[in-house]
Amino acid sequence: MTAKVGVILIHGLGGTQYDLGSMHKILQKAGADTHAVTLPGHGTRPEDLIPIRAEQWIDLVVAQYRELQPQYEQLHVMGMCMGALLAINVCERVGHTAKQGKLVTLAPPIYIDGWSTPWYAGLRSLFYLIPGVASRMKVEEGEPFGIKNTLVRAVVKAKFERGDNFHYRWVPMACIRQVDRLRSWASAGAKNINAPTLIVHAREDELTSLRSAEYLQATIPDARTVVLENSYHMICVDNDRDQVANSVLEFFGFPPMPERARKRMRGAVAEEKNDNA
Repeated sequence: MTAKVGVILIHGLGGTQYDLGSMHKILQKAGADTHAVTLPGHGTRPEDLIPIRAEQWIDLVVAQYRELQPQYEQLHVMGMCMGALLAINVCERVGHTAKQGKLVTLAPPIYIDGWSTPWYAGLRSLFYLIPGVASRMKVEEGEPFGIKNTLVRAVVKAKFERGDNFHYRWVPMACIRQVDRLRSWASAGAKNINAPTLIVHAREDELTSLRSAEYLQATIPDARTVVLENSYHMICVDNDRDQVANSVLEFFGFPPMPERARKRMRGAVAEEKNDNA
């Protein structure tokens, strides 16, 4: 008898489930139930992030985990970028173990040290100390949008220009401070993770270098890492998206995507590019 499997998928800062590309559909076709979260301050307007604290994000996911966990023989937790930090923190808090499920971290930003990180990024802690400044400062989303594939990047650029509500065009500096808190907690708590963990990270990630993956690999007791060679940060929609999907499927014990499914994914991207031309 096939075990009942669920997966919680957590998006990144300023994002939506688009951050995870086709992972929902892929996992559903493999036989898993998928559960999305919309984190507080997301899905509306960037200003709504200003008063949000990291604890609110963690509390939301913890509540969903505790509601869902009794319903499944295996409940996996997977997060992208900031969602990966949340996944680590949530799994530590609830005591997630191999008996309950697995953990997947996609492009986890333990360090903000990718090749596009400006030299002054490390000074942001000074802005946190000046009353009101972090709430007023905007961190803009700009090219390459975390995407190496020029076709997909053009689709994303067109979505931004149309004002599609798939990702915030900017986020307030105040919520970057909350991400920094998540980074600190995830770094300290990684040694306490008791679930088998998959780390997927691009060598050319412009936001967070491979040092993040190497740290988690060395710190989490039962971890394995997949390094992608042809993507930037948004690995679920970039050139290596098939490898990401198949790595996750294999880790969860599902068969890989058939070639026809991979062709449909590539065709869907090409069709959307034509629609935006």
